[in-house]
Amino acid sequence: MKKYPTLLPLIAAVLLCICFSCNTSKNKDLDLQVFRYNEHSNISSLDPAFARNPANIWPTNQLFNGLVQLDDALEIQPDIAKKWIFNDSTQTYTFYLRDDVFFHKHVLFGKDSTRKVVAKDFVYSLNRLKNTRIASPGGWVLQNVENYYAIHDTIFEIQLKQPFPAFLGLLAMRYCSVVPEEIVSYYGNNFRSNPIGTGPFKFKLWEENIKLVLRKNDLYFERDAQGNSLPYLEAVAISFLPDKQSEFLQFAQGKIDFISGLDASYKDELLDSQGALRERYQKDIKMITGPYLNTEYLAFFLGGEKEKVVSPLLRKAINYGFDRQKMITYLRNGIGIPAIYGFIPMGLPGFDFIEGYDYQPEKARALIDQYKRETGKSTIEISIGTDSNYLDMYEYIQREMEKLGMKITIDVMPASTLRQKRSSGSMDSFRASWIADYPDAENYLSLFYSKNFTPNGPNYTHFKNEQYDIWYETSLSLSDAKERKNLYRQMDSLIISEAPIVPLYYDEAIRFTRKNVKHLGINPQNFLVLKQVQKE
Repeated sequence: MKKYPTLLPLIAAVLLCICFSCNTSKNKDLDLQVFRYNEHSNISSLDPAFARNPANIWPTNQLFNGLVQLDDALEIQPDIAKKWIFNDSTQTYTFYLRDDVFFHKHVLFGKDSTRKVVAKDFVYSLNRLKNTRIASPGGWVLQNVENYYAIHDTIFEIQLKQPFPAFLGLLAMRYCSVVPEEIVSYYGNNFRSNPIGTGPFKFKLWEENIKLVLRKNDLYFERDAQGNSLPYLEAVAISFLPDKQSEFLQFAQGKIDFISGLDASYKDELLDSQGALRERYQKDIKMITGPYLNTEYLAFFLGGEKEKVVSPLLRKAINYGFDRQKMITYLRNGIGIPAIYGFIPMGLPGFDFIEGYDYQPEKARALIDQYKRETGKSTIEISIGTDSNYLDMYEYIQREMEKLGMKITIDVMPASTLRQKRSSGSMDSFRASWIADYPDAENYLSLFYSKNFTPNGPNYTHFKNEQYDIWYETSLSLSDAKERKNLYRQMDSLIISEAPIVPLYYDEAIRFTRKNVKHLGINPQNFLVLKQVQKE
């Protein structure tokens, strides 16, 4: 080296490059094993008994399993129950459980650090939903259940009070996940941040509002079509940036792998007016779309004394008075389907192309004029409550209706205030949406059943119709899917004819991923399922 001093810098540079290259390669390999996404809404609990919104459902989907699960087509599939039979005469479901499902490892399980799931675990888990001290928001899923029993370690029975064809769909909800009694009893309320389940990933770390990390569960029981163990990923990392614009910037820079939905802060940057991915993003980003079980609508409160809101003439006038397709094209970049049929959204069994409301401004004007003649009123003013995320749509409706002779005022408020006022019936009309809790049209039609008036149920409009109630109650006892669908169609048609609502659009699920993410599907409930995802 003394003889060739000029080689020293070159050798040092080569060694530095080799080390950097090794570290870069190592970091890249590690990155390919971790799926990263951001949750801008706060996660309140990792306990499945509190999985009431997507923010909580997405991580608990990775941590827990139930008796059954839904595939991307919303078909019921086995999960911990490998099969089941249904006895019509006694309204009893008998589930036969797998014997190779184990809880995530924990020292409280003793020397083996785990144990097998048995039928009595489901008895305990469902009992938690009914326990008033726990106050789970999922207790309603058992409202049609008479009793349930552990017949054997691998046989579990549920007996219903009355026929309810949608019941298996309810059991697929995250609320009905199995949890271990000894772990829940030890942690108490802190089980929310110390979850132990059976899912493809297990809990590792949660710094609230900063990061959540899940690791691969090596004991997971499901396999792919080739017999390989799931999941493929080593970890899931969740960040908590509070706003969607920051989330999009992280995604554009490749720091997270996935974003869901189309926020106003970046929709024009990412998509053109026809809903296509802009050219500058096509190399690195993939867009996935599909039906989403969500109907966005304007609702009228019919329980008050205000004649203008009660009048079906004005409710129908608004339905006819604006162009839904134009609204979707220019305000949602083409994402969504105009709701010109019924209330039941596309993508849900029970949807049908019933005659709804399309854009007919002259008919809307005639209805407004008829109302004025019959009441002797020369001016009409209706107030609509909404949150800021949907202000542009309601301003569009406002402008269109003013052209036809109806004045609309818009009351913008925080989403939490809107929910409270909607439940109390203190608004003339209000922005609303309904996302399916389970894949049956009954879930949507229950919003107009008179025994479901808020605050005791989801009937926010306080719509009441005797014939509708009869049809609804009859549908609950029909096991034949075709007969039930025909009755659903009649109920949906009646709602449209009475117009307690103005359906705006049937939503579409939209996901954006980096091009190296494989096998991330999409489903009409927009649930995140990561057990078959790979990164290349």
